[in-house]
Amino acid sequence: MTGPSRLASIVAAALLAVGATGCADETSKYERATGPSGDRSREDVRAGLGGRTQEQGTLFGPGGLLGSKAEKRDDTGTGVAVNAYLWRASLDTINFIPLVSADPFGGVIITDWYTPSETPNERMKVQVTILDRELRADGVRVSVFKQQTSPKGGNWVDAQVDPRTNIDIENAILTRARQLRIAGGS
Repeated sequence: MTGPSRLASIVAAALLAVGATGCADETSKYERATGPSGDRSREDVRAGLGGRTQEQGTLFGPGGLLGSKAEKRDDTGTGVAVNAYLWRASLDTINFIPLVSADPFGGVIITDWYTPSETPNERMKVQVTILDRELRADGVRVSVFKQQTSPKGGNWVDAQVDPRTNIDIENAILTRARQLRIAGGS
């Protein structure tokens, strides 16, 4: 068996294996969502587990067919893949700027352009990236982008941002995260 027939056999075997994994779970949709007893604990509902406390195994292991699934991490019940204190603190710290995007699983917050009333010829945009599930000083990175109106034509042109600005916002986020952690009692 060589060439196209071997490739066809491999593809057919892969499709059969994928199809078999889809048929392996005979549990009803209701039972998967609520558990065999039909009730959910408040913690499971908050965590989005729907009564399930253990992930079911797969034919190809924790990596999936192509090894793309991330291994299961400790579930803190936060519903985000990054540190919840850093996430909340980041949103609290930049709450005066309209958001364009907030991805709690990727840990990225991007704001829209913001023009302070005291400097109408400048505008800024902020990107906050949360890098870790732990509350650590190096778990957050801030990038500030600044533009000014040009004297010729009034178009927006990129301007230099004081590097201290990024650090000041990071420190404000970390301070707020510590406050949230202390208030949370952990």
